[in-house]
Amino acid sequence: MTHHDFTMPISDAQVRALRAGDTVTLDGTLFGIRDATQIAMFDRGRTTRFDLRGHAVIHTAPNVRKVPPAEHNLHPAGYAPVCIGTTTSDRMERFTRPLMAQYGVRLVIGKGGLRQGSLDAFRDLGGAYLAIIGGTAALETTWIEQIEDVDLDDLNPESLWKFRVKGFGPLLVGMDSHGGSLYSAVQKTAADRRAAALASIGVKA
Repeated sequence: MTHHDFTMPISDAQVRALRAGDTVTLDGTLFGIRDATQIAMFDRGRTTRFDLRGHAVIHTAPNVRKVPPAEHNLHPAGYAPVCIGTTTSDRMERFTRPLMAQYGVRLVIGKGGLRQGSLDAFRDLGGAYLAIIGGTAALETTWIEQIEDVDLDDLNPESLWKFRVKGFGPLLVGMDSHGGSLYSAVQKTAADRRAAALASIGVKA
């Protein structure tokens, strides 16, 4: 297991160096995205002015505070972060490949993992899934220095957020570009243990 410190954006070589079980810490830019954002982008044909190539997205709909113009020197997007936590990724499974193919996203951050379609996209296009433990929103918020910009803001709070982050992590590589998946490994271990337990009492799995 290896730790990687990345200043975003990253290259194909950097993302393909990641292996399931490694850890990653991010500096620089991180984009916040959620269900409604991606439905708008991929089902309704909306586009973003942000350049996502080589970047990471985090599944989130942040709790933010709108600030008066007098505070825009500190908060240029007009919002201050209050609590920026991570939401469950599974329901956004179908958007992994288009995010990577159409926008060049390299890393997806979330909780709970993704499915085989995403694992295939990471292999084909060069990407990885970085996992966060649920319930750590207060800690994650301390890693965000500023909300730099926001797009598709009529979807608020499921806008497309541009965060400036420092020391965002460590995050666990749950899925890599080589077919490695901690989620698949856990499922196999659980299935094997279940079969062994049933066999020990004379029940066929």
